[in-house]
Amino acid sequence: MPAITSLGIGSGADLNGLVSQLVAVERQPLQQMRTEAAGLQTQVSSYGKLSSLLGTLQSAANKLNTPSLWTQSTATSSDESAVSVVGGSAAAGGTYSVSVSKLASNQTVASTDALTDANALVGSGTMTLQIGRWEQQPMNFVPHVGRDSYEVTIEASDTLSTLRDKINGLDAGVTASLVTDSSGVRLALRSTATGEENAFRLQVNDDDGQAGDGVGLSRFAYDPAAGASGMETKQVATNAQAVVNGIAVNSATNDLSGVVEGVTFRLRKENFGNAEVSVSTDTSAVKAAIQAFADSYNELAKTISSQTSYDAASRVGGPLQGDSAVGSLNRQLRSLINSPSGASSSLSRLSDVGLELQRDGTLKVNSGRLDSAMANMAELKKAFTNNDTANSSNNGFARRYADMATQVLGVDGTLTTRTENLQKMIAKNTDAQARLNDRVDRFQQRMVQQYTALDSNLARLNALSSSVTQQLAQLSNLKSN
Repeated sequence: MPAITSLGIGSGADLNGLVSQLVAVERQPLQQMRTEAAGLQTQVSSYGKLSSLLGTLQSAANKLNTPSLWTQSTATSSDESAVSVVGGSAAAGGTYSVSVSKLASNQTVASTDALTDANALVGSGTMTLQIGRWEQQPMNFVPHVGRDSYEVTIEASDTLSTLRDKINGLDAGVTASLVTDSSGVRLALRSTATGEENAFRLQVNDDDGQAGDGVGLSRFAYDPAAGASGMETKQVATNAQAVVNGIAVNSATNDLSGVVEGVTFRLRKENFGNAEVSVSTDTSAVKAAIQAFADSYNELAKTISSQTSYDAASRVGGPLQGDSAVGSLNRQLRSLINSPSGASSSLSRLSDVGLELQRDGTLKVNSGRLDSAMANMAELKKAFTNNDTANSSNNGFARRYADMATQVLGVDGTLTTRTENLQKMIAKNTDAQARLNDRVDRFQQRMVQQYTALDSNLARLNALSSSVTQQLAQLSNLKSN
């Protein structure tokens, strides 16, 4: 509302101040409403923080309920330079002896004749590239069933560089490159995948009509069975050959997957003897998940304590002091700790697995007890994850906390409904403030109108009084004369 500036000019009275004081009296309830709104908003924020922390506890509980957590394994090799281990997260424990007699390799060939540079002309004709295997290297090529032949036309203007690019453009499973040595530049071809089934043959139809004259496009043929070998073998395509726990294994790649479930052996060196690979349960992942559960519980417990506490020195209570919904949540959290579970025959309480309730309401991880519990991973898993739909008292601790959080955070949960009620109260408070402001504005307008009229009347009376005073003075002067 704009400030009052013109009242009292006519009368000389402080009507402006008087109206301002009256308006201030009418506006006094607004401050109380604002204070109430701020308190409600603080409570909403506090409930939001509790909901977030309870959600974090729920996530930690769900992590413990994840089956894959309890099947994780770790694997090590006695000779990483020869055999390393990839994965192993879900492998059964055990020891595996691995020896490698041959590594898988790519087929590699290079042109016998070197050209002066990459811009040298290569001749013209067509080239046909096929992927398959050599039954008797380098004779008896068998094309791979289901894979097409790749044909490319080479023009008379093509150079060694464009020949390389055209072969690579086929995307046929063979990579072409140019290699420079003391004699010049050579074309090299290499299969992109290892294994006997990924070898290749390169047939050439030379436009000069001569397949073995050592000139033209035939210089880049690789078809030994047809007597066309302008390229020489640098490396043949082979499968890896290994022995795992006495069983011979043959693989197109140097990664042996599926030989042992959940483990991939990566072969790195051949003819080295034996590498011992050990697979064991990964207890560190379970321990980390249990610690994360305790940490998230403690954050929630500490926040509940601070939000509901009372400071006797300052005589100030937390924003949720005495709140029944928060008190109920706190009782539920502690009840689940103190209630035994029939999920495990040997680990019936959280304290049995090393999670001990402290006087301040937090959980402390007793490492010694936790390590002892981990010695029987099957029982520890049941203690946390068991799900008995017929009898909830047999549910695991993680299952209980996850279910409780789902209930409290649900649409009809205590935190959700309490937050919604607070937000409705804030909305009502906002409406009440708006109505009060509107009423005060109308009151101010009435006061201004009334005191404006009063000011005008006082101005006229003052003017009349001045006129009468002047007339009386004139009469007095006439009598004296």
